[in-house]
Amino acid sequence: MTRTPSPATQQSTSNGAPAPTFAVIPGAQVQRALRGREKQIMELIETAYRLHGAGDSVNPPSYFLRFPDRPTSRIIALPASIGGSVHVDGLKWISSFPSNVEAGLPRASAVLILNDHDTGYPFACMESSIISATRTAASAALAADWLSRGRPRPARVGFIGTGLIARYIHTFLTGTGWTFESVGVHDVSADSTAGFCGYLRQADSAEDTGRVTVHDTAEELIRSSDLVVFATIAGKPHITDPAWFSHHPVVLHVSLRDLAPEILLESANFVDDVEHCLKADTSPHLVEQLTGNRDFLDGTLNDVMTGRVTPPADRPVVFSPFGLGVLDLAVGKYVYDEVALAGHLHLIDHFFHELRRYG
Repeated sequence: MTRTPSPATQQSTSNGAPAPTFAVIPGAQVQRALRGREKQIMELIETAYRLHGAGDSVNPPSYFLRFPDRPTSRIIALPASIGGSVHVDGLKWISSFPSNVEAGLPRASAVLILNDHDTGYPFACMESSIISATRTAASAALAADWLSRGRPRPARVGFIGTGLIARYIHTFLTGTGWTFESVGVHDVSADSTAGFCGYLRQADSAEDTGRVTVHDTAEELIRSSDLVVFATIAGKPHITDPAWFSHHPVVLHVSLRDLAPEILLESANFVDDVEHCLKADTSPHLVEQLTGNRDFLDGTLNDVMTGRVTPPADRPVVFSPFGLGVLDLAVGKYVYDEVALAGHLHLIDHFFHELRRYG
């Protein structure tokens, strides 16, 4: 599909200088651009990982804004730049306020700013909680595919944590060809469990969903699942017994802080980016602090995709993705292009006002 250039390079002032434009893309437009395109988006995420692995990106550390009076809350800035056909810079600004759920609001909210590669001018601001959930789910589905090659394809999936991210991951798994004999569900919140089970019953892919079982304990779920998805808000490890993983499942450790070091030390471990993942007291970071080295890491997802590393079939395989800003940019630029091609961009007239150097 032909992509439109950034609008910052599409128009000119009377003297020939660029006249930047600025668009606002609300959540409804974002969702329309992404809905039902799971295979396309997963391919887009794979391309972004390969560009990042080849060095065609800039992805500095995420910046955490924390609050002494609200210790469970945070806002994170993820600046990034990606090349290839995406060719855009930008920033995701995403908050996580767990107490929102009790008030009936989603835990996370976010915006994504896209900057023109040549001028640096921001040319779009879009609602990004949907983009963030989409890229997280596409990354998880991509990892499930690559990390399960060389072993029987998992047919029993289990979700520990049943919020929005779990819903998106299930949608991406079924939307990219996965079918399951059973779906296990476990959450400390009965309301979340009920909501997720309701989603499973109503999912368009209900014929591929499989039998749904609510498990009273995480141990029951893990032992009965070949593919385990952690999508919690845990701040520290709460799963501590390596024996629960003795059947060697593939584990999508999306929430990053659920597994005790003892479990990772008994597993094959893959991350999205080593430097990003080994910080902020993630489970892999705790292993590094415990052992004083990174020998427990087997590689990155890109190492698997390029054939440099083959995941073993005789150990649990754990994927711990910190989440890369380049993935948000790839999905965000896709959304922008789709909205632009449809002719539905909402441009803010004269957003950039002082364009003449001397007035």
